[in-house]
Amino acid sequence: MEEMEEELKCPVCGSFYREPIILPCSHNLCQACARNILVQTPESESPQSRRASGSGVSDYDYLDLDKMSLYSEADSGYGSYGGFASAPTTPCQKSPNGVRVFPPAMPPPATHLSPALAPVPRNSCITCPQCHRSLILDDRGLRGFPKNRVLEGVIDRYQQSKAAALKCQLCEKAPKEATVMCEQCDVFYCDPCRLRCHPPRGPLAKHRLVPPAQGRVSRRLSPRKVSTCTDHELENHSMYCVQCKMPVCYQCLEEGKHSSHEVKALGAMWKLHKSQLSQALNGLSDRAKEAKEFLVQLRNMVQQIQENSVEFEACLVAQCDALIDALNRRKAQLLARVNKEHEHKLKVVRDQISHCTVKLRQTTGLMEYCLEVIKENDPSGFLQISDALIRRVHLTEDQWGKGTLTPRMTTDFDLSLDNSPLLQSIHQLDFVQMKASSPVPATPILQLEECCTHNNSATLSWKQPPLSTVPAEGYILELDDGNGGQFREVYVGKETMCTVDGLHFNSTYNARIKAFNKTGVSQYSKTLVLQTSEDTDSEEQTLPFPVPSERLPLRRMSPFSSTLNLQPSFPGRSYFDFRSSPHQLSLHSSLQSLNAPVDIKKLLAVAWFAFDPGSAHADIIFSNDNLTVTCSSYDDRVVLGKTGFSKGVHYWELAVDRYDNHPDPAFGVARVDVMKDVMLGKDDKAWAMYVDNHRSWFMHNNSHTNRTEGGIAKGATIGVLLDLNRKTLTFFINDEQQGPIAFENVEGLFFPAVSLNRNVQVTLHTGLPVPDFYSSRASIA
Repeated sequence: MEEMEEELKCPVCGSFYREPIILPCSHNLCQACARNILVQTPESESPQSRRASGSGVSDYDYLDLDKMSLYSEADSGYGSYGGFASAPTTPCQKSPNGVRVFPPAMPPPATHLSPALAPVPRNSCITCPQCHRSLILDDRGLRGFPKNRVLEGVIDRYQQSKAAALKCQLCEKAPKEATVMCEQCDVFYCDPCRLRCHPPRGPLAKHRLVPPAQGRVSRRLSPRKVSTCTDHELENHSMYCVQCKMPVCYQCLEEGKHSSHEVKALGAMWKLHKSQLSQALNGLSDRAKEAKEFLVQLRNMVQQIQENSVEFEACLVAQCDALIDALNRRKAQLLARVNKEHEHKLKVVRDQISHCTVKLRQTTGLMEYCLEVIKENDPSGFLQISDALIRRVHLTEDQWGKGTLTPRMTTDFDLSLDNSPLLQSIHQLDFVQMKASSPVPATPILQLEECCTHNNSATLSWKQPPLSTVPAEGYILELDDGNGGQFREVYVGKETMCTVDGLHFNSTYNARIKAFNKTGVSQYSKTLVLQTSEDTDSEEQTLPFPVPSERLPLRRMSPFSSTLNLQPSFPGRSYFDFRSSPHQLSLHSSLQSLNAPVDIKKLLAVAWFAFDPGSAHADIIFSNDNLTVTCSSYDDRVVLGKTGFSKGVHYWELAVDRYDNHPDPAFGVARVDVMKDVMLGKDDKAWAMYVDNHRSWFMHNNSHTNRTEGGIAKGATIGVLLDLNRKTLTFFINDEQQGPIAFENVEGLFFPAVSLNRNVQVTLHTGLPVPDFYSSRASIA
């Protein structure tokens, strides 16, 4: 009932109605408030002058507000009474309910009579504060308006129901709180009194017990007031005038203005109008129900918008970071070329300096020797060697004249970096409204980290782009015949993972995927190149990837026959290769050009995995296909990786995307049942390194060891190396080992783990090779 309280308050005073009257516009006013907002009109607008002029209008005619200029600024919330000799210009005010109220032109005269009996100024006008329709009162004044007895009764019941204490009515001392009400007995009971005085058997078993609040609403706490006629105050209403749409008494029918009108029985019209109101309420109830459901939908949209905003922002950051990483890698490659050119120029110039220095030393020696020979006074001895010396001098001179004194290398670098296309592309980088411009689904992306082989099958996985907003109804996976032939469909459906069995040995297959919906089909994805193994007996060449066991791929048999193996062409890189088309060069052609045989037995299998939303704490926020995580709480929360390790050597990195207010994130490994609501390493189920912006510690079972200088900041990279062959756990910060070996003698099943709060965001990078210096150290050991 609290929701209807505003319906029970006067628009002028803002309090519950007191002696409410009904205006011809069907709005209600307190009788005292109605008197307070009366305005005196000119004599020419009085009802008598109107009747004298012959205008056939009723006593309560609405005034033309534009012609009367009662107020001229309705939209602004202010109005004025202009043109009345007795009413000065006065701005309108606002009531506590927010509606405009037109104040009186002058204070009402002091009187000891009640508002109903007090005289009303002659030629008074009243304006409804809700609809702003004005009317001129007749000689009866406010007594000419009917009183709203129903509204008075509703207000009385409402006030009494709020004031009534829901106490048991049968308790002798200290009444207890009532738990039920019997509608037939009209009594409130507590549980002990109900069992004692109102047992559920015999004739009382048919009584209806309702909650006290419901019973209080239905209970009539005040006597019914009888409505009397406004024209004949001593007579009760007995009939209903259909033409005037109001109750009337028998005197109104005999001698009043309703004598010639159609009338009906009051009780019949009461039931008819109740029925009509009930039917109208049914339609309004349906609209109210729809409005509640719509509000729930809007609130869900607010939450979804927030979640989508976080995911969208994370995807944007990840894509921009990928561009920055690619630019940094290209920068390193270009710097390497510049350094190579620099070393080449220096080598050529230094070789020429060395060669010229040797020849100059030889020339200078020959010149000094010739000068000493010239000093000899023995003609015969001089002539014996003079011819040979002359030839040597001419030969030496000729050697200096053959470009020996010209630099073999220029000082200028014959390299020019053209970055204008890239800058133009960066300036043109913008969002694409995919719903408006692309009604077909976006091109799917093949996920290398989810692709794997096992025994006689190959599993391919794909996904929609992170920023795609056009839903796909299904996917079409195509594979060629392993000999460069035509593509043919091997799977059509809604799944995003498919296992293909029975492919030929020693063959190269091309796979591609496309999405479709009712509008059409998307473009093909980049082509995935698959190389099968060479020998059916060589089981050592099959390198399985760890795939989460809870993801069961859809299997579809192919008409091919043999086992598909993924054969790497270089250690530490993906076992798959992307091509833009089956006839173009690979993106990794420089790696594929290495013809040296690879010993597959010496390769370390790399694992691709993401964070696991299913086992993480509820406060962890995931984005970027579960590769980026942050937290909604200031407390530390734990999230695990999807893949567990019990054998082999595994290395992964975590990039710090956000680092605010000096938190202490922790990185390491944990058991599957580790505590999720404390820092990693607080219990005996986790082995971790937690680090701030200056130093780090190793922690296990709430024991802190090996404080090491050197912290992290935004952009830092933390590496975790789990060597289950040597049973060790080692940590790295920015490619440098942080402290000694953190933990030794680690055995069992471990999951990658991180603990962080809302001040930290990290992105997981997997499928990485073991650091070079560790590999060399392991090989020596």
